[in-house]
Amino acid sequence: MNTHVNRRHILAGSGALTISVLLPGVAARAATSGLDKRPPLNPKQLASYISIRADGSAIAYFGKMDMGQGTDVGVAQMVAEELDLPAEKVIILAGDSGTSLNQGGASGSTGVSHGGATLRNAAAEARFVMLELASKQLDVPVEDLATANGVITSKSNPAKKTSYSEIIGGRWFDTEVEWNGKIGNDLNMKTRAKLKDPKEYKVYGTSAPRRDVEWKLLGTDDYVTDIKVPGMLHARTILPTRAGAVPVSVDEASIKDIPGAKVIWEKALLGVVAPKEWDAIKASRQLKVTWSDVKAPFPEQKEIYNHIRNAKSIKSGGSAKNVEPAKVEEAFKGADKIIEATYEWPFQSHASMGPACAVVDYQPNGITTLWTGSQKPHFAGDGVAKILGLKPEQVRGIWAAGPGSYGRNDAGDAAVFAALFSKATGKPVRYQGMRHEGTGWDPKGPASIHTVRAGLKDGKVVAWHFHSKAFDRLNVSSNESDPSDNLGAQMIGFESKPGLTYATPEESYAFPVKQQTWEVIPPFLEKVSPLRSSHLRDPLGPEIHFANEGFIDEVAYTTGQDPVAYRLSLATESRDRDAIKAAADKAGWKTRTAARKETKGDIATGQGIAFSQRNGTRVAIVAEVDVNLKTGKVHARKFTVAHDCGIVINPRLLTQGIEGNICQGLSRAVHEEVMFSKDNVTSVDWLTYPILDITERPHVIDVVLINRPNLPPNGAGEGSMRPVVAAVANAIYDATGVRMRQGPFTPDRLKAGMA
Repeated sequence: MNTHVNRRHILAGSGALTISVLLPGVAARAATSGLDKRPPLNPKQLASYISIRADGSAIAYFGKMDMGQGTDVGVAQMVAEELDLPAEKVIILAGDSGTSLNQGGASGSTGVSHGGATLRNAAAEARFVMLELASKQLDVPVEDLATANGVITSKSNPAKKTSYSEIIGGRWFDTEVEWNGKIGNDLNMKTRAKLKDPKEYKVYGTSAPRRDVEWKLLGTDDYVTDIKVPGMLHARTILPTRAGAVPVSVDEASIKDIPGAKVIWEKALLGVVAPKEWDAIKASRQLKVTWSDVKAPFPEQKEIYNHIRNAKSIKSGGSAKNVEPAKVEEAFKGADKIIEATYEWPFQSHASMGPACAVVDYQPNGITTLWTGSQKPHFAGDGVAKILGLKPEQVRGIWAAGPGSYGRNDAGDAAVFAALFSKATGKPVRYQGMRHEGTGWDPKGPASIHTVRAGLKDGKVVAWHFHSKAFDRLNVSSNESDPSDNLGAQMIGFESKPGLTYATPEESYAFPVKQQTWEVIPPFLEKVSPLRSSHLRDPLGPEIHFANEGFIDEVAYTTGQDPVAYRLSLATESRDRDAIKAAADKAGWKTRTAARKETKGDIATGQGIAFSQRNGTRVAIVAEVDVNLKTGKVHARKFTVAHDCGIVINPRLLTQGIEGNICQGLSRAVHEEVMFSKDNVTSVDWLTYPILDITERPHVIDVVLINRPNLPPNGAGEGSMRPVVAAVANAIYDATGVRMRQGPFTPDRLKAGMA
């Protein structure tokens, strides 16, 4: 059975209930038998979560989406397990505010842990309802009924049987459920049914295949860039070469030779539209614009960390477990020795495979449709509604696969640009950024410095203080429901609403006195900035744990202890110790109390470990690197990853997701750094913002999955990203004796350290 949802076709179940998937270029329409009769979306109705098709297969309506990690497959397995169906008989209809409730989109590695858990409850409730109906139909007690592959059978009289198809196939559940009153990631509903005992699992732990490979290989479905609507115009923006400048005069006659090209200019928003895409591109390049004369907004690149050190703090915070500052300082005063180190981390870009694209068909008296590659189409639809002056229910947000996303990239900006241009022209508009805009103007992971101090007495830590000072974690919010977080809205006068927040390390290391604090500084520009900051995969995790785990190593060596043994002595939670030990054992960790500096010719080899938690998931990584002592180039040839995210639903997809995180984390460790001049970001393409290429990939990524069937899934989308940078840095130290405290670990920095 092919369970892929193709947007060019209608899903049909043996001719009965059909679900209309929006046909590109056409207004949303109900299918001829089913969707037009579906009750309105309501979190108190079971029909909003799940339905049974006429052939007995199931559709789960997922208010999130899969961003390439196979989340939809894992969720299908969760639903299948509770329905006693094979996974291939569960369709996941995802990322469409017209068919699903807002479960928060792809956010915080909650696809399975939150979104999947909700649909699992819905599946259990659906099975509960069908058993009640079957009990009446067969005239046997519910307790006497068993389910298997969509068939309901009497245990005492197997001749008595019915099926999901006969019970309710092709019709909607008319069942009220207990909703928890929340929207977004935390949306959930209670089920009257008892969820399956882990001993009964048949679908969990199996490796159902991904569902997106075929259409991506054959080109049988649409990426967001493929969406076409009759009468659609193509749009481009014109952004200033000096950030902060605004257009003061525009010579519209300069593009009069381009057929159908039209200028859209409102305050600082400047764009062009044309019936043909290439004409829109030509017009954006040809339009003559005079920009305001403003002061260069940024310092010199080399001064970025001094700027952070000297900038005024506008918000501070810390761990909820912190003790009083006076107690911390008292503990440090009692120390025999204090060691301290500062770690520095740059701005980093999402550097998606392509710039973002969105299509908006503005219909002020009907339903406006947004097609977006955003991780959060429901919220993006809300943002479009606000900027257009519409009610949320007047905008349908539909997710279509985009060029990749690792948090809050430029997809939200594309949605707002398309909406503004569609309203201005009265026609559907397809907006797509150019490469230099997608990489140069996307929200960035914030630059930061992290200072760690340890007070030692008799060779043991008596005081520990971890402190971060950085640009705001959420200078623009990640959920896109407020248009003020997008460039287009800021250009026409919306004021930014920074989140003013940061984070602290996640681990269970115990010290007599432990303090974790942070402070954030103002942005260079209040709005319309190419250096605005927001979420990048595992927000703040790599840089915070680069510092925390790097310094744990430093303290271990200072006190004459092996880094693995030291972590095991500090970790207070058994799952943490299990992960650390599993990674070390599998990697063949060699005990040491100093950098080994093993060399063969010009190549030094080293092994380093790092650990972290993330929202309940535990990950320990051992990295093995080769360092060319002449060139300074680092090749991380092997990673051993011990991963504990609770129960493992799909081992193969989990392993593949971990492998992806390792490669991206390695890229961020050795390559990625946003460069900028005093005027603007200068990292605008693959040459000026290089990422890991296939020749630099690790030769081996050895994954140890720690399966805990009695625990819920914690989420695995980002946890294995977190310790990568620290593991590589610690391995470089083992190889060379050079402690890397500034990322990324480029050849020039490594050679400077070895000089």
